Amino acid sequence: MRSWKDVLVSPCASILNTIKVIDSAALQIALVVDDAGRLLGTVTDGDIRRAILRGLSLDEPVSRVMNSSPTVARVNEDRQEILAVMKARNLRHIPVLDETGRVVGIEILEELLKGGRKENLVVLMAGGLGSRLRPLTQDCPKPLLKVGSRPILETILHNFIEYGFERFYISVNYKADMIKQYFGNGNRWNVQIKYIEEKERLGTAGSLSLLPEKTEHPLLIMNGDLLTRVNFDQLLSFHIDNQVQATMCVREFDLQVPFGVVKIDGHRLLGIDEKPVQHFFVNAGIYVLQPDVLELLPRGMYYDMPDLLARIVEQGKETAVFPVREYWLDIGRLSDYEQANGEYEEIFGAKGNVNVP
Repeated sequence: MRSWKDVLVSPCASILNTIKVIDSAALQIALVVDDAGRLLGTVTDGDIRRAILRGLSLDEPVSRVMNSSPTVARVNEDRQEILAVMKARNLRHIPVLDETGRVVGIEILEELLKGGRKENLVVLMAGGLGSRLRPLTQDCPKPLLKVGSRPILETILHNFIEYGFERFYISVNYKADMIKQYFGNGNRWNVQIKYIEEKERLGTAGSLSLLPEKTEHPLLIMNGDLLTRVNFDQLLSFHIDNQVQATMCVREFDLQVPFGVVKIDGHRLLGIDEKPVQHFFVNAGIYVLQPDVLELLPRGMYYDMPDLLARIVEQGKETAVFPVREYWLDIGRLSDYEQANGEYEEIFGAKGNVNVP
């Protein structure tokens, strides 16, 4: 994977050194950043060639030739919107910035057009009972419940396909035949779908021990009852760039205490904090794992992902968290299901399925 970090240059770098960066990274662009990683401008081969035609020395700083007002994308922007901008403005690259203006990635037209096809395996956990969604799940597994025009699991599949993933395993248990019949081998979506069949429920990580093939690429694992617009490209790049064994996606969660919290020292009142809000990061149910992490799993036994991550940490292996800033919703209760249907059209561009008992 070509890293955007390879094309970062200082505004003091010479034009000649910037040419070397552009050529060696094969991205055909350099990003000029300050010491904090904030974008100052971009430089393409065309910018340099125009400078040469103007007679500018290659020893001059690259700040003399950079485009100081480039088109940029923000970290939570939809890829299709970015692609539309690139086509409209005839752009081959768009830097991706966070809320402070720091570079966190780069979108490339060719990869957006072809989907940036990836060899990584994606494992979707779809074996749960969905007990909290009964009676909806009495005759239908939760991943097949329709939100909008599609089952939840199909929307998840579409999201991964949008980022170029095409090799999937679906871990099934409850009403497995219904899921297998719906998704088949994946031909309908031009991808490959295989199945991990849990003879008994194995938790959110246990079925990974039954994965029938080995891979040398990081694996992506996601619960089959989530709706999200997380950027899987940036998630995978984050995992690789940080050289960690495991990455857990986390979501900010605010909890407001509905009462005034009293601060005391023995019998003395020190103060009252009226209805304070506590901030947490919670597990978002999306993970990236290095292949050798699977060797830590007991084969065919119930094992949850938090247990696996705790074991990784106990062994001193590097782990990381990736904050999800994009849309994210865990469909665990009827109220969540109703909310998902109400938001689906705005987030995913299709009508919600609002017939909820």
